[in-house]
Amino acid sequence: MPVEPWLRPVLALDARLPKPAAGTLMPQRRAASERTNRLLGPALMRGARGVDVADVEVAVDGGRITVRLYRPAGAGAVTSRLPLHVYLHGGGWCVGSLADVDPRCRTTAARAGCVVASVDYRLAPENQFPVGLEDAYAALTWLVENADELGVDPRRVSIGGESAGANLATVCCLLARDRGGPDIALQVLVVPATDATLSQPSVDEMADGYLLTRRSMEEFTAAYLPAGASRTDPLASPLHADDLTRLPPAVIHTAEYDPLRDEGEAYARRLADAGVAVRLRRLTGHVHHSFAFTRLLASARDAERERVAAVRYLDVERFVRSSD
Repeated sequence: MPVEPWLRPVLALDARLPKPAAGTLMPQRRAASERTNRLLGPALMRGARGVDVADVEVAVDGGRITVRLYRPAGAGAVTSRLPLHVYLHGGGWCVGSLADVDPRCRTTAARAGCVVASVDYRLAPENQFPVGLEDAYAALTWLVENADELGVDPRRVSIGGESAGANLATVCCLLARDRGGPDIALQVLVVPATDATLSQPSVDEMADGYLLTRRSMEEFTAAYLPAGASRTDPLASPLHADDLTRLPPAVIHTAEYDPLRDEGEAYARRLADAGVAVRLRRLTGHVHHSFAFTRLLASARDAERERVAAVRYLDVERFVRSSD
């Protein structure tokens, strides 16, 4: 189908905005990204009310990172053993913040009845691969190891993210399998980046004009991966992993007009071929970031309900049948 009609003014606005020139330093790119997010704010979801929020500091190799915890109000600090959903923001491994995903984390915590842990992993190029990935895995491990103190159930853990965050989420599943834990019941991947070679057809088909460009993908990938790093390293490009067996069931949402569309769908097929239960949904008429435009698009609201239901039930089949 064509691009969602309500998205056309958003794309026109984005086309008029000044873009960072090639070679612009990452702090300036982050500032530009924040300005764009503010302009797009009226289209984005509002976070659910009735959620308690607290930050904790987690020690990682070479430093400390913040993990923001969202808990349904009234659930109690440690007496309610709630499911845990670990969430990783997007931004090409180079931009993005806890604030960007705050509404989604609030909504998931309130509607899925779980604790959401949003991880402020360190960004590239100051911290190149695999620093952000190891931060994410260290946070996941710390959260499960401290389940009693945090009041979460270590047997009901899911992980998710969007774009580059979805890349980190699914690679954390690979690490958890290969390093002996933690056990993960479900992975929820939204417009995931899975192929750092940028060789999938949709990368060129949607190279410009749909909120995410090929040029920005090239720049962010080059900033994330150190010089000489292999772009087919499965810890950067999980699509190129030799073995995808024994991974958690996956819910994967892609967007029709997204450069990342084909690699997300190829990853879903490879998981299914490896015997992993997968629920794949392509958001027709959508662009890369429009899954978050829940105040603008009924289809975005419907997709959000699906993802929340998946986290609530930790079951890729049951969540489809639920009415939320």
